Amino acid sequence: MKLLIVEDELDLLNSTCVYLQKEDFICEPAANYFEAEDKLLSYNYDVVILDINLPDGNGLDLLKYVKTKSPETGVLIVSAKDSLDDKLKGLDLGADDYITKPFHLAELNSRVNSLLRRRKFEGNNNIIFEEIEIDPVAKIAMVKDKPLELTKKEYFLLLYFITNKNRVLTKEAIAEHLWGDNIDMVDNFDFIYTHMRNLRKKLKKSGANDYLQTIYGLGYKFGESTRE
Repeated sequence: MKLLIVEDELDLLNSTCVYLQKEDFICEPAANYFEAEDKLLSYNYDVVILDINLPDGNGLDLLKYVKTKSPETGVLIVSAKDSLDDKLKGLDLGADDYITKPFHLAELNSRVNSLLRRRKFEGNNNIIFEEIEIDPVAKIAMVKDKPLELTKKEYFLLLYFITNKNRVLTKEAIAEHLWGDNIDMVDNFDFIYTHMRNLRKKLKKSGANDYLQTIYGLGYKFGESTRE
């Protein structure tokens, strides 16, 4: 899962990124309003962790933009202890949750995971698609109750597809989601094909139907079985 962390306190920004990366999140930092706006214009995120008190702009305006551009993106606002009005305004504008400074990073991680369960997993602890089941906490996938041996990238690729089932995903979007925003500077995305091929092979070997479709000229889609 891909996060944008908007925080002007650089030490807190860095420590948050490091902690959440250890929890297997792709983290993109933004130290001010301008950087955050630029990233939100160019990329998509599963969750935005948003400090609404920024030195060069109002974080609530960023919240409005997120909810207009990507209503499915979760937003967790960060506020100072005494800013109840800002918390309430943020929630009224569509924020999913808030956390007050100072906070423990473990609590932040728990709130992000809870937000993802509500937003992406329909409130369930496990994600089930036909004969495939994913446990996001243990980070394992199963087919017909048997473990599926995947690399870390293959696991997150499968998770990304299932949480975006029946949507056409471009190679660029897949690369950005699994490797971060800077991946858009590579010359081509042919490496995506290798990951797709390996994931498809492992799913078939495990007895799963083939749900991966190549949409020529556009990208890939995970949905209806292509097996006759």
